[in-house]
Amino acid sequence: MTTNPAPAERTLDVREIDGEPFDDIVAALESLGENDRLRLIAPFEPVPLFEVLEARGFTHESNRQEDDLWHVLIEHA
Repeated sequence: MTTNPAPAERTLDVREIDGEPFDDIVAALESLGENDRLRLIAPFEPVPLFEVLEARGFTHESNRQEDDLWHVLIEHA
């Protein structure tokens, strides 16, 4: 009997990135294993990203933590 490794959750805080974070987000998504998740931390809800995620086969759940703090949990659909 083989067991699947436990899903890993990686975190990417885009508040720490100088400039446009899109390439960093895409690189993080491409490195995700099939059962892994990415927790994106952003200063706003990244609504334009959601269509990109869907087109690439990911689902997301966004949660507002504070006025200028959002967590978006991203995983393979």
